[in-house]
Amino acid sequence: MTDAAAKPLAAKIEYLFQTVQPLGREYSLQEVADGCRAIGGASFSKAYVWSLRTGHRDNPTMRHLEALAAFFGVPVAYFFDDEAAERVETQLALATALHNADIRAVALRMTKLSNLDRKSLIRIVDEIQRIKEGATAADPEN
Repeated sequence: MTDAAAKPLAAKIEYLFQTVQPLGREYSLQEVADGCRAIGGASFSKAYVWSLRTGHRDNPTMRHLEALAAFFGVPVAYFFDDEAAERVETQLALATALHNADIRAVALRMTKLSNLDRKSLIRIVDEIQRIKEGATAADPEN
């Protein structure tokens, strides 16, 4: 990822809110503030979390970043190393997908297939996506 494409801190925090949902819902600002305070970010408040999440403040201390990272279960490098952020987001996307029972069932069944069969199935899924994307572009109702 180039510096020009660097993701702002607020976007990274927003991604964590939208993706890390062990309660089956997005954490509230208060839950994040309380959790970060308990971890060691003494000055965390609901308003401070909101200001970081929305980009109104974008220069937290290392202690605050460490508390946020620990709360959301990501390495602190997620916030300042865009390559680390990409890796973390890929892992979180996979973890989120595997929480879906249908996706998990397909993934488990694929382990019993040969490499050739898995590659064939991937091509079929790619083709379905391509067709679906074409249908969506042509017919927004689909």
